[in-house]
Amino acid sequence: MRAARLIRMALLVQSSPGLTGAALARELEVSERTVIRDAQALQDAGIPVRSDRGRVGGYFLAPGHRTRLTTLHRGEAETLFLSGLPSALRDLGLSDAAEVARLKLTATLLPSVREAAESSVRRFHLDAPAWFREPSTPELLPELARAVWDDRTVELSYARPGRGGAPAATVTRTVEPYGLVLKAGTWYVVVRLPDAAREDRAAAWRTHRVDRITALAPAPGAPEPFAREPGFDLAAHWRAQAAAFARALLRTTVTVRLTARGLRRLPAVVDGAAVEEALARASAPDAAGLVTLDLPTESEDVAFEQLAGLGADAEVLAPDALRARFRDRARALATLYG
Repeated sequence: MRAARLIRMALLVQSSPGLTGAALARELEVSERTVIRDAQALQDAGIPVRSDRGRVGGYFLAPGHRTRLTTLHRGEAETLFLSGLPSALRDLGLSDAAEVARLKLTATLLPSVREAAESSVRRFHLDAPAWFREPSTPELLPELARAVWDDRTVELSYARPGRGGAPAATVTRTVEPYGLVLKAGTWYVVVRLPDAAREDRAAAWRTHRVDRITALAPAPGAPEPFAREPGFDLAAHWRAQAAAFARALLRTTVTVRLTARGLRRLPAVVDGAAVEEALARASAPDAAGLVTLDLPTESEDVAFEQLAGLGADAEVLAPDALRARFRDRARALATLYG
């Protein structure tokens, strides 16, 4: 949008006097001819932008003039808290607002402070998505983000994965979207069911993967905005839910005997919560220095894949079926390597 570009240009000239036409063109991603036209448009709007020629020339504001464009709008101020996550800003459709907010903030800083801020940006960057997986932006994420900002009750349809080979089922419910979480490149939305559906407070909360939301619309007849629960802490809620989810996955217990090296390597191959729980109840080392513990895990299949990485530093004692699988693996390896 040209209006946003003109604001950016005015703020750039104010915060970095002497920028050349070429430098402004790069920053604004336009041609130098467009920069000239935009400078004239700013002058027509009462912002005294001038262009000086020569070796030390560039674009300046008239001496003593400062724009009144540095007051942050609500949306711009809110996006500053996400400025360390450029990919998240793009996904949420907020990158333009964040850039304008950054320029407004920069324009208000003293030169020494401005240099420190720019130095931190050059030195620190947070890349949220996991390795070896190209992140995709869910189609409905920007619209859902607007509902979160506005505290707007919505009706969403959600594809619930089938269990035991059953096909996925679509569930439609009315929810109050409280917050969005980006975890390892995947977006989740934390929602609360409206009052009429909430008898059990713990059961009132749901977490959905945004890429499984197939439809989203304003909830008919719902109050706008909805009344947020006082004191709700999204980060604390997410930590508690993530911990509960991790514990709920640990449905199988494996008894394993480990060498000292296997014990040291165990956290590298098994979920951290499972290791912590197992070590709390582990036996003392025996005469050979071996430690026996009961390890919670998702399933025997998961335990087999994880503990196989420890080689001879881990001996599975139970269940018998899993021990038999390791015995068969050992025989196959002995046959292969002679």
